[in-house]
Amino acid sequence: MRTIIICIVALLFSGPAAAAHHYTVHVDAALDTLRVTARFASPVQSVRARHGSAGRFLLEAADCETGLPLERRGRTLTSPQTSISCIDYVVDLRGAAAAERRNEGLDPDNVVVSPAVWLWQPRTAAESRVIVRFLLGDGVDVSVPWQTVGDIEHTYEIPPSPRSARAPAAFGRFIHVHQEPSAGMPRIALLRSPGNVDDDAIIDWILDTVGYVSLAYGRFPNPGAHVVVMPVGKNGWRSDSPVPFGRVVRDGGESIELFIDKRRPIEDFYDDWTATHEFSHLMLPFLQSSHRWISEGFAQYYQNVLLARAGRYEVQRAWQKLYEGFERGRKSRPELSANEASRRGVGAATMKIYWSGAIVALMADVELRERSGGRESLDDVLDRLQRCCLPAADRWTGPQLFGKLDSLVEEPVFMPLYQQYADKEGFPDIAPLFRRLGVDIEDGRVALHDDAELASVRDAITRSASDAGARAFIDRSRAQQAKRSEP
Repeated sequence: MRTIIICIVALLFSGPAAAAHHYTVHVDAALDTLRVTARFASPVQSVRARHGSAGRFLLEAADCETGLPLERRGRTLTSPQTSISCIDYVVDLRGAAAAERRNEGLDPDNVVVSPAVWLWQPRTAAESRVIVRFLLGDGVDVSVPWQTVGDIEHTYEIPPSPRSARAPAAFGRFIHVHQEPSAGMPRIALLRSPGNVDDDAIIDWILDTVGYVSLAYGRFPNPGAHVVVMPVGKNGWRSDSPVPFGRVVRDGGESIELFIDKRRPIEDFYDDWTATHEFSHLMLPFLQSSHRWISEGFAQYYQNVLLARAGRYEVQRAWQKLYEGFERGRKSRPELSANEASRRGVGAATMKIYWSGAIVALMADVELRERSGGRESLDDVLDRLQRCCLPAADRWTGPQLFGKLDSLVEEPVFMPLYQQYADKEGFPDIAPLFRRLGVDIEDGRVALHDDAELASVRDAITRSASDAGARAFIDRSRAQQAKRSEP
């Protein structure tokens, strides 16, 4: 059987693609081990795993041409020979899963283990193509953020990426929703666990949230994105939210991890902003940590604007939430600038980081709409950014991003705002802009007035010109036959 598998893989990967590193990963039906054969484009001196714990879960490793065992030093493997062309190795998948907190709330036939733990690669992997083919045990599925390779089943190429964190890879028997690329929808893996919420209801909520984010410019920012929905354990990650934690991972593609509490009613998920916030991150490239206030702030701005456009928030509620967020930002570490707060990290100035970018996003949006008479908005500029430059393989700086955005409009908007506020301690004074928008504050409560100078701009922000197109986008996606892989 082993000889047959090797021959099949050799045939699949012959021709022009043979210049890549090729991995065949056999996942057993019990999810106990991964058996990997790696054939390299040219002989290499060593291979290594990205995560420091990888060596703990490596059960055996040998040169597949000589049969000689490889020598392990930490997370590096070398051969007694001078070079390595091919290796066989076995990874304790179940043990690696037990070491990851995100598996606590899952059924035993579902595991999530990052490739950083089980994919041993040459140092040249970053400059070379890496193709991975999975051979799956009975009933087992796999979900990874990588790009599919033609029509070859369960075969992927790992694209370059900023490696913002360790990508998730899901194995087992779970709900896997994937549509044709033309549908413009991300792939969704909903992992199994006991809970009160119907799985179909969770999938519908995710699809609806995809629709909310498509209200920005009529389509989802990255239809190739990978959404992994993981139920949490009993401790609920010490949060009262139905979505205690979410994050975007740019590693071999773009993944969105959503940790959910399935004990909560589905109505609570629709009133939660976490998924909208995380999906909104995909409208920007990954930014260096010293400019994190921009990426977090733009997502804060859009989570409120988009939920209002979708009808999940009343318009007044959206502006109330923006006002309250700006107040938290104003009170957070007033001696720090946005850049300095980001350099120190969220533990030092969380609200400063999350709301400094939101107020700059609002200022830019208003200026674009006002000066164009409503013909241009922040939505339009981010639409152009996505078409030209996203998803991006590299980390960007704040000035690099704002300079690019300014190149997409007739007159600079973003760099002037950066130069004015990025290194200035304190927080921008929102009161003058709120007065022009007709957003009045009375005893901490927002009141909207339609006779204000920019009341029409305020209304346009929460009433998307792309509304009809985005809703049609979701209707088309749901009308297609989604492929759901279930046990």
